[in-house]
Amino acid sequence: MKKNIAIFISGRGSNMEAIAEQTRNGILRDVCNVAVVFSNRPSAEGLKTAGAFGVPTECIPSAGKEREAFDREVLERMKFYRPDYIVLAGYMRLLSPRFVRAYRRRIINIHPADSRFYQGLEGYAWAFRENLPRTCITVHYVDEGMDTGEIIEQRELDIRGMESLEEVERAGLALEHRMYSEVLKKVIERDSKNV
Repeated sequence: MKKNIAIFISGRGSNMEAIAEQTRNGILRDVCNVAVVFSNRPSAEGLKTAGAFGVPTECIPSAGKEREAFDREVLERMKFYRPDYIVLAGYMRLLSPRFVRAYRRRIINIHPADSRFYQGLEGYAWAFRENLPRTCITVHYVDEGMDTGEIIEQRELDIRGMESLEEVERAGLALEHRMYSEVLKKVIERDSKNV
């Protein structure tokens, strides 16, 4: 049986778009449905993109709200959609312990660096600044920390010879867009077998 996923975004949602495309015509077609795309920012471009896909969207503005109180609101809203997994795709908020507990080992994030060595924003900029020959993209379970959850899978990105941060970001996003759906498929199918 197909699982429901809720995709959380804060901006343009390019990973969300790639996943939604795969649920329609690709490797996730028989695996999951996008039940809702949620954003904490009303101006998030990805909300319009999701709407164009015919995917339900929800937004609760987070500006000025305390983390626990905001996450309580979000959890309440998610009850309507009953997601089996929460998929973070450029969601720029740290989830509260309450939220993590509600979906333990069912919240997945993608991080544009090796999360054992670098956590937080600007993963590609870090790799470029450090002149690394290669960097990693990490898909991991979300825990209470920032990019500290158990690693599900990592893939290497060779950035030798790339002369600008924009070039690194382009190559990285192309890999993210393929990788995220492939890893989601593995996780959901493995979990379904182990029920």
